[in-house]
Amino acid sequence: MGRKNYLVVVLFFFVPGIVFAGNVSTLKNGLKSFLSTDSLPSTVHFDSTVNDHKLTVGDIYITGNKKTRAYIIERELPFKKGDTLSLQDLTQKFVTGRQQLINTQLFHEVNIYLKQFRGYITDIQIDIKERWYIIPLPYVKPVDRNFSAWADKGYKLDRLNYGVKFYYDNFTGRNDKLKLMFITGYTHQYSISYDQPYADNTLKHGFGASASYSAVKELNVSTVNNKQFFLNVDSVDNANKYINELFNVTLSYYYRPAIYTRHIFRLGYTVNKIDNSVLEHNPKYFPNGSTSMAYPEFSYGWRYQNIDYMPYPRIGKAAEVNFLKRGFSQDMNLWQLAAKYTQAWPLGWKLFYVGQANGTVKLPFDQPYYNQRLIGYGDFSFRGLEKYVVDGVAGVAAFNTIKREIINTSFQNFLPLSTARIPLQVFVKAYTDLGYSYSKPPVYNSLQNSFLYTYGLGVDVVTFYDLVFRFECSFNQLGEKGFFFHLRNDF
Repeated sequence: MGRKNYLVVVLFFFVPGIVFAGNVSTLKNGLKSFLSTDSLPSTVHFDSTVNDHKLTVGDIYITGNKKTRAYIIERELPFKKGDTLSLQDLTQKFVTGRQQLINTQLFHEVNIYLKQFRGYITDIQIDIKERWYIIPLPYVKPVDRNFSAWADKGYKLDRLNYGVKFYYDNFTGRNDKLKLMFITGYTHQYSISYDQPYADNTLKHGFGASASYSAVKELNVSTVNNKQFFLNVDSVDNANKYINELFNVTLSYYYRPAIYTRHIFRLGYTVNKIDNSVLEHNPKYFPNGSTSMAYPEFSYGWRYQNIDYMPYPRIGKAAEVNFLKRGFSQDMNLWQLAAKYTQAWPLGWKLFYVGQANGTVKLPFDQPYYNQRLIGYGDFSFRGLEKYVVDGVAGVAAFNTIKREIINTSFQNFLPLSTARIPLQVFVKAYTDLGYSYSKPPVYNSLQNSFLYTYGLGVDVVTFYDLVFRFECSFNQLGEKGFFFHLRNDF
């Protein structure tokens, strides 16, 4: 399909939504719809004077929380017993409360509504359906960054990791998480972690702890032609059993003073060993020609999230700032600052715009290869550059998506899950990603110290348990195009 045809497709799906965006219902009308008697129990009767007076929140009734403790649910609500609010303000807080509860990822369904009036005191009902919290998962996944990188290796089955992941979410009913991982195959990985975000009576303070060990026979030791170059221990004479072994322990402290804001402090210690052959290929992999590094890490993260649905946002905003200090000596000395801002707007006629700005800087600029991973790793990835990575010590990016909902339905559940129906939403989208990375000269790859851009069209499928399937046809600045599949959100 030529570029003109792609333009026609974009105009067909998206321009009508922009034309009719001015006809979007106001928030006031949305609230009236929300309060229609069809959506409320028959026990609720409105008096014409209710809208003219403040209402006092009475009792809050919760049903469906077989595992989750009631105070954990109430922690997410922007109102509490005794608050005095107008009817309009209260119903808007119902919307916010449902949003917050859904984003805990503890529940399939959440409904908040007025239960009954006692004069100007109103009782509130919250109905929830909990998810499964004990999830033992067979684990089969390529060792490569994504499916495109695995394709470059010929979809070799010996590049698969396999094993078991055991997740116990909501372990004690306080939204705490226990995770165990046992992975073998191409690599060996073992880890255990526990996070308790609400450890005190105020529900503001929490903690976490984790330990992990990994041993691999193949390691990304350099970047060649904008792609990861891997060195396999089996191709090296007199090599150790593993080319890389890594052990890490981390302690975390969480502070959540308000509904939307979180602070995360982490203190960790890492021991990282590599085979001598790594330095023979890349003497700058570790600083000072070392084959073994042991260093502490300290990190601080600030999070703000006011998004309708974090796995796939359509309205709201989120921001985060992360600071990392790795090592305190010449052998390992990294100061890193990263920031990210996401904004989502409804445009009308089932159209949505989602934009994200990312930025990272690492100091000092003279860093070993181990500390120079930048674009192509984690969520700092360009759609259309899946086959490539870009090293650097500083970078910025802007990710832009316009999407239109074309299907919003549900179908009868045929699986042994705790929800009667399985939701299904389908979106078509157009997108473009822009960015720039900086590396201290000299540079050896063409995408370093250059302006990056990609664009394309795609289809997203959103369903239960926060699953997002992305099917994308992308173009990049190198004149390449390709079809890519991802099992996660754009951002």
